[in-house]
Amino acid sequence: MTAERRRIRDYGIRIGRFAPGERNTICDVEGVSVGHLTLSEDAHSQAIRTGVTVIWPHQGSPWRDRVYAATSIVNGYGELIGINQINEWGVLHSPIVLTSSLAIGAAYDATARWIADRDEIQGVEDVIMPVVTECDDSYLNDARAFPVTRAHVQRALESALGNFEVEEGCVGAATGLQCFDFKGGIGTASRQLPPAQGGYTVGALVSTNFGARPDLVLGGVPLGREITDLLPGVHTSGSCIVIVATDAPMLPHQLRRLAARGGMGLVRCGSVGANGSGELVLAFSTATRVPREVPGGELKVRTLLDGAYWHTASSFDPIFTAAIECVEEAVGNALFMADTTTGRDDHILHAIPVDRALAAFARHGGSLSSS
Repeated sequence: MTAERRRIRDYGIRIGRFAPGERNTICDVEGVSVGHLTLSEDAHSQAIRTGVTVIWPHQGSPWRDRVYAATSIVNGYGELIGINQINEWGVLHSPIVLTSSLAIGAAYDATARWIADRDEIQGVEDVIMPVVTECDDSYLNDARAFPVTRAHVQRALESALGNFEVEEGCVGAATGLQCFDFKGGIGTASRQLPPAQGGYTVGALVSTNFGARPDLVLGGVPLGREITDLLPGVHTSGSCIVIVATDAPMLPHQLRRLAARGGMGLVRCGSVGANGSGELVLAFSTATRVPREVPGGELKVRTLLDGAYWHTASSFDPIFTAAIECVEEAVGNALFMADTTTGRDDHILHAIPVDRALAAFARHGGSLSSS
């Protein structure tokens, strides 16, 4: 990232109505940490623009102490290894690993081995199958070089554990990605609900590789219709990985509903769930640890109340709203924090021109604040 790139809130752009958490990142959900391994190099006529991003749901061993989780698929032209077990059991039992499409197998192998090196249960008492997902970065990245190695993945796993400061933009798994035909990246945001609405924290992280320029909207401002140049030579449908975390006590069926709101955040930005786009959402709650074994096999948990009457205030609505706001702001941060990048075959993805975007906000009466 270059020094002049800043997050959208630093420019006065305000998304939604709830206040962000202290960091305004997914790491505002206590225990969640994030790290990246970035590969951006030119060697032997190969342009490598790729990497690995890892999210830890807590700072222990998630394969021993799982957390409740669920998924929602906006469009399924993409892969999420582990989706069947998440949807069947309703728990997340590994760090979440994001990488390039052709590196998904290498990332799975490296993560499974990394766990085995640290816990004797792997492959003996249990088979811990990591959660790994991907976006296609081959427009900029020489994916046929298969540059992501076991060592890269393991370095990302280690760098993520205990790291609560999230880098954004052209880093990690999003080094070679696009967003609405601009350069995309990693973006993150959070919301802290007021005590009267539960006081819960919701955070999101996105790895953006989706969208067509005419559809781009941010904070209600049609940026894609305002900035019609700086297009790549070829439009690619791409994908988007969305991770939503919360400390609200939610069960798997409730988290499935929360994950669906992550998809709504993408729609607010202009996603149409394109035919060739893998827009995959995973949501988890840190409120309950689900151990591998408990006496008597019975686990008592707190949870939000389902089925409130329509005329009563729902504890879900603020959480759903917060998730949508987080995802929209995270996409904005991914765009604004990314740098213009040249990759294989001299393909170029241009960074969104911040001055022109801010001028569009001013013209359309977008939510700009000096505070």
